[in-house]
Amino acid sequence: MQHTADGPRRDEWSECLVAIGASGDRAAFTRLFRHFAPLVKAFALSGSSLSASHADELVQEVMLKVWQKAGVYNPEKAAASTWVYTIARNCRTDLFRRLRKFDTPLAAEDFTPEQALGEPFEVMHSRRSRDQVRRLMGELPIDQAQILAKVYMEGKSHSEAAAELDLPLGTVKSRVRLAVQKLQIQVER
Repeated sequence: MQHTADGPRRDEWSECLVAIGASGDRAAFTRLFRHFAPLVKAFALSGSSLSASHADELVQEVMLKVWQKAGVYNPEKAAASTWVYTIARNCRTDLFRRLRKFDTPLAAEDFTPEQALGEPFEVMHSRRSRDQVRRLMGELPIDQAQILAKVYMEGKSHSEAAAELDLPLGTVKSRVRLAVQKLQIQVER
C-alpha cells in the first residue's frame, strides 16, 4: 500500500526501514539489502564511467548509510525507494568528486620502506617515511588502519584479511581504497 491520508506507507521496504531504524532489525536489513544492492549497483554503472569495483564500493557505502540513518527515515514524507536513491545519488556524487581529485592513487610500494642501501641519508629518509606513514595511519578510523596494516604491512591478500577479520571481501577492498585516499590527502599536505 502507498501513503494515504490516514497515515504512513505500509509497503515492505518502508516497513523494513522503520524496523531497522527502531530496533536494528538485521533480517529486515538483509531483505532490504538483497533488494536494493543490485539496483544501486545498476544506478552506479548507468551512464557513468565507474568501474565495477567502484560501483561495489558505492553499494557498500550507500547500504552502510541506510543502516546508520534508518532511524531518521519518515514513511510519511517519502517512499523507501526515494529515500534510498537520494542517499545513492549523494554518495555517487561524492565518489565522482573523490575520483576526480585522485587520478593517481597511492600504490602498495608507498607503504613499504625500500631496502636501505647502506647510505646513512637513505636509511634516515626511509625511517622518516616509515614513521610518517605509521603516524598518518594512526589518524585513520581504526577499521581502515587495521585493514591497511594487514594488507600492506603484514603482506596479506585482501581475501586473507577478509577471512581474518570476518568481513566481506568487498568491505575490505572499500576500506583499503578509502584509507589509501585519506592517506594520500595527508601526504600531499
